[in-house]
Amino acid sequence: MMSVDPRRSGGAAGVLLTVACVAMGLLSGLFYAYDLSVMPGLSRLDDAAYLTAMRNFNDAIDNSGPFAVVFLGALVATVWAAVAEHRRGRRAAALWAAGAGVLYLAVLVLTVSVNLPLNGELARLGDPAKAADLSLVDRFKGVWSAANLARTVLTTAAVACLAQALRLHGAATAPAPPTAPHLTTDRPAVRN
Repeated sequence: MMSVDPRRSGGAAGVLLTVACVAMGLLSGLFYAYDLSVMPGLSRLDDAAYLTAMRNFNDAIDNSGPFAVVFLGALVATVWAAVAEHRRGRRAAALWAAGAGVLYLAVLVLTVSVNLPLNGELARLGDPAKAADLSLVDRFKGVWSAANLARTVLTTAAVACLAQALRLHGAATAPAPPTAPHLTTDRPAVRN
């Protein structure tokens, strides 16, 4: 098997790490915005208004092409970057990128197992003005918000991992500093 010089051009790995870091940062910011402003603001509404607003938010995100690209692209770019770094022999950067991938997989599991089913339950309630029982809204508020806070923490940790992978990538692919010619101090011997 041929060895690869880790100082060889960063190529696709550097671009992928950058894309992954930006995508993960956007997701972390989105989740954080929900934690900081959207959910606390919604909690001030009565149940029918809360339900209407949350369903509108969910519809907007579910039908957003850019969100879908970022949501799935973050994982693809992260995994691809980890593989590219590993193939180039930059194991430390690959491990940090892989760690970000594992953290983001946990976000996907939370989203699919908690947030999306709750969103579906809200949607099935139908017209808030005609819904007979809005008790789901109270349960939704606590569970959905807790899961979203976990997504915020996990994506923020993934951003930190990707930033470290980028730092290591940069250090590994930086050109070697030029070597200075050896200066000799050939001085004639001093005689007393």
